[in-house]
Amino acid sequence: MIDSHTQIYGIIGYPVRHSFSPQMHNAAFKAAKLNARYLAFEVTPHNLSEAFLGIRALGICGLNITIPHKEAAVSCIDSLDPTAKLIGAVNTVHSKDGKLTGYNTDGRGFIRALKEELRMVPISRRFFILGAGGAARAIGFNLAKEGARKIALYDALRPKAEKLALDLRHNFPNCKVQIVSGLPFPLLEDFDCLINATPCGMKNSDPLIVDPKFFHPGLVVCDLIYNPLRTKLLKAAQAKKLKTMNGLGMLLYQGVISWEIWTGKKAPIGVMKKVLTNIVSR
Repeated sequence: MIDSHTQIYGIIGYPVRHSFSPQMHNAAFKAAKLNARYLAFEVTPHNLSEAFLGIRALGICGLNITIPHKEAAVSCIDSLDPTAKLIGAVNTVHSKDGKLTGYNTDGRGFIRALKEELRMVPISRRFFILGAGGAARAIGFNLAKEGARKIALYDALRPKAEKLALDLRHNFPNCKVQIVSGLPFPLLEDFDCLINATPCGMKNSDPLIVDPKFFHPGLVVCDLIYNPLRTKLLKAAQAKKLKTMNGLGMLLYQGVISWEIWTGKKAPIGVMKKVLTNIVSR
C-alpha cells in the first residue's frame, strides 16, 4: 500500500520508457515487504541539473542513472565511491542524511553476467569494446581489474576513446590498451570477445554495427542492449554459431547490487530474475 511513508526510488534517462527496471525493483520491494516504489523519470540532458534539484527537494531515496546521463550526473551529486570516481560515471545514487552518493554497479554487473551466463572469466582475455561512454568505462575498468590482457576501444568521438585509454593505462599498466580508428574489423581476429556498449541496435532502423564476415570461430559477442533482446548484431553472431549475451544479465546483476546499496538487505535475486524473464517471454 502506498502511503505518506512510502519511499520513492527510480531511474532517470533519455529515453527511459523502454526500461524493465521498474518492474524488477518493485517486485523486489514487494518480496522483501518494504514500503517502497520505483518509477521511471524521463529527463532530457538539458534538464538534468534541475532534475537533481527536484530529487533532493522531494526526498527521493535512490536512483539508477542510464543513457545519456551516467557521466554528466557526476557533477550533480555530493560524493562518489572509489570505483565510480575512478570510472568517472555513475549508474546508482543513494540519498542518505541529505547527501547524494554515487556508485557504479554496471561493470560489476557485466562481469557477473559474463561469468554466470557464458562461464567466461576475463583474466588473460582480449576484449574489443564499441563505445567509450559511461557503460564502456565501467566495463573497461572492471575487465582490467579482473585481469584482462588486452582491451581495444572504438568510439565515433575519438577523444572519448583516448580519455578512457589514458585512464586505463594509468590505473592498469599490465593491460594492453589500444585505440581503433575507423572500424577495421579484421582486427577482431585478435580478440576473444566483442562488446557493443553503444545504443546502436535499440531501434529497428539502426544499421548492423559490425559486418559478420569479420566474425571468427570462438568469438564471443555481447550487446549491452536488452530491449530488443536479439539485436541485429546478436542475430548475426548467432547465425555464425557464436556464443552471445544480451544486456539482460547485466541489467539483473547491476540492479541487484544497486538494490542492496539502497536497502542494506540481500536482494531477492530469484524474484528479480523471474520478473525479467516473464517480461521478455511475452
